[in-house]
Amino acid sequence: MNKYLRKEIIKNTIYIGLILLFAAFATYKIYNKFQTTRDVDYTSKSLDVVYHDNGDKITIDKVTPMTDSVGLSSKGYNLSLKNNLTVPVEYKIKIADDKESNEIDKESLIPKDDIKISIKEGKSTNKIYNLNDLEKGILLESKVPAISTVDIVVRLWINKDSTIQPGSDLKYHGIIQVIEDGSIAKTK
Repeated sequence: MNKYLRKEIIKNTIYIGLILLFAAFATYKIYNKFQTTRDVDYTSKSLDVVYHDNGDKITIDKVTPMTDSVGLSSKGYNLSLKNNLTVPVEYKIKIADDKESNEIDKESLIPKDDIKISIKEGKSTNKIYNLNDLEKGILLESKVPAISTVDIVVRLWINKDSTIQPGSDLKYHGIIQVIEDGSIAKTK
C-alpha cells in the first residue's frame, strides 16, 4: 500500500469516528431532553408519583362523541405510584376541575354528564364512569403494595349519546390528583 492511500484511510477513519461520536452525543442529548420534560415528579407522605407525558393536567379540546370501546383506545394519561415503604400505602385518585383553565374557557365548557372517564390500575380491567357520577371526584381508592410500583392510565372521552355537535369548540380541563392521608401529592 502506498503512503498516500494509507494517509487517506487514516484521515477518513478519523472523520467517520468523529461523525459517529457526534451522532451518539446528539442522540443522547435529544433523548434526555425529551425524557426530562415528559416526566413530572410529585411526592406525597409515602409515595413517589410520576406523571408521564402530560403532567397532571387532563384536557378534552376536540369534541368527538365515541363508544366506550373507542374511548378506551384513545390517548391515555399515564402515571406511576412508587411505594418505598415496607408496608402497603392507601391512596385515592381524584379528578378535580382545573379552575384556572376552566375560568378562561368558562363560556365553552363541556357538561360533565357528557364526559366518560376510565381508569386502569396495573393489569386490572378498565373501570368506566360518567364524570358527573364520581363522588367528590374520587376515581379510585386502592393500595400500593410494599416496595413496589403501580402504573395507572386515565382516559377521557365524550359519551356517544351526547347531544354536543362533533367539532364544536367546547372544552374540559381537569387535574389528576393523588391523595394520601388527605394530602395531595406535591411537586418535588
